[in-house]
Amino acid sequence: MVNKPLILKLYEAASMRRWNDQIRPVELTELDKQAHKMIIAYVLAKIEEGKGNKEINWLEIIEAGIFEYLQRTELTDLKPPLFHRIKENQQKYIRLNQWAYDRLEPIITPIDKEFSLRFKNYLFSKERNVNRRIISAAHFYATKWEFEIIKRTNPQGHLINEIEEDIKKKEEKYHDLVSMQYLLESQDLGDFVHICGQLRFQIRWSHIHRVPKTSVLGHMLIVAMLSYLFSLGKNFKKERLINNYLTGLFHDLPEVLTRDVINPVKRSVEGIGDIIKDYEKEEMERRIYKILPLSWHRQIKTYTEEEFSQLKTGQGIIIRDGELVKANDELAAFIEVYLSLQNGVVNRDLKKAKEDIFTRYQSKVVSGINFESIYKDFRH
Repeated sequence: MVNKPLILKLYEAASMRRWNDQIRPVELTELDKQAHKMIIAYVLAKIEEGKGNKEINWLEIIEAGIFEYLQRTELTDLKPPLFHRIKENQQKYIRLNQWAYDRLEPIITPIDKEFSLRFKNYLFSKERNVNRRIISAAHFYATKWEFEIIKRTNPQGHLINEIEEDIKKKEEKYHDLVSMQYLLESQDLGDFVHICGQLRFQIRWSHIHRVPKTSVLGHMLIVAMLSYLFSLGKNFKKERLINNYLTGLFHDLPEVLTRDVINPVKRSVEGIGDIIKDYEKEEMERRIYKILPLSWHRQIKTYTEEEFSQLKTGQGIIIRDGELVKANDELAAFIEVYLSLQNGVVNRDLKKAKEDIFTRYQSKVVSGINFESIYKDFRH
């Protein structure tokens, strides 16, 4: 079962600042970087599938993203250059990963012992198949995207030229990856990745001071990871696991076109929610679908327009738990409020939001998961 310590661990990355030795026009956090990385990984994997690559394993890609996310939350004090230097020394890197695993194992084993074992194997395996290459390439691309922002802000800044040369060298490592070359050369898919990246700059609950602040993009990854981990704890089938994760990862994508409209506004006038939804669909057609391959449209529409609906096969087998994604969407909102209150932000709206969500999930079971017990852990 997903527990309170693990949920709080996932949120630590929201407070991890990136590029904090450079001038930044906006805060760049580890949570947002990891979220952007997983959207890029989706793009790369879809390209590979479209090119006929039979080795693509979505579960492996998803779990690799979660494993690296957890690893990074433990290694908070290591700047990337130092981290990469340690990786070059195999013995020291093994010891570092063992230390990280020992700290994380108690909070991930209750979810699924096999998941914990796969995490350990991932940390110590030298295997570099296409799925791990995709995660590595996505990580690089997200870093490069961030650097372009830093460079424009501070073109003559400390180490800018050195960093740029290092990025050019690292890009060469992915020339053999068909999907990476395609992404680098595709204006449309490059635009899609950039549009998704803009969700880093849209702060949730923007009318209220919160600590830590979280972006729409970071929130999407949290919902994706929670949806996957809860599903894993219930031993759901492969397609269900994948769909629950990817729905969480993309469920708020239309907000890049409409901004984050808070629930009180959606409920303020009868029918306004429908107007917002219709506008989102129109803007998705006008700005998003035209830059995506036609074969991706149905999937993205399912993840963004029917995100909270149950999906079943013709035989009635559930292949996506929209209700579970919705429950995790609200759990993520609850934790955002909880953390702000814990960090000393005194605000009447936050307290009301916390009580409203808590009340909604009293005696509530979603997809076989008792959410009331989860909320009670945060009540005390």
